[in-house]
Amino acid sequence: MPPDLVIRDRAVAADPWRYVGVASADELAQALPEGPVAVPLAYWLEHGPELTRRGTPVGVWLKPDDEPARLAGHLEGLALVAVHFPKFTDGRGYSTATALRRRLGWRGELRAFGDVGRDQLFYLARVGFDSFRLADHRDPRSALGAFDDFSLRYQGSVDDPVPLFRKRGDPPREARRG
Repeated sequence: MPPDLVIRDRAVAADPWRYVGVASADELAQALPEGPVAVPLAYWLEHGPELTRRGTPVGVWLKPDDEPARLAGHLEGLALVAVHFPKFTDGRGYSTATALRRRLGWRGELRAFGDVGRDQLFYLARVGFDSFRLADHRDPRSALGAFDDFSLRYQGSVDDPVPLFRKRGDPPREARRG
């Protein structure tokens, strides 16, 4: 079986993370798998201290309707924050990423996973995602070009807060008087 793949730092790599509780909440009633695991927000809030003592990297994943502010004060010890996109058309994760980066100051790895495709990558990176687990039927190698689809960005965002019109600069005052 080929390894699960992720795009990290604009390169394809093996993904060691297991996202527990995505397929079924029953997974959380069993022993967690060995290696890096990402658990749902509610599970992390209840069991975070004991999970950090496992000796392996621990992350948390958020559903579209999870409030990222609930992670305030609970980010210490996390190696990953992942945001689940259950449907390609569900855009709530973009706001979640912005909140994590801007309001909560999360500087660690922020991953989009689920029904994620090439067409979303450029925009996901703009709001702060830096790793991506594409849907199983999508090829991450062929999606790498998405980061270079656009050469100019008019609006400011998490990845570049200064909008284009602010970068162009005003002409010197003397030039405007004339």
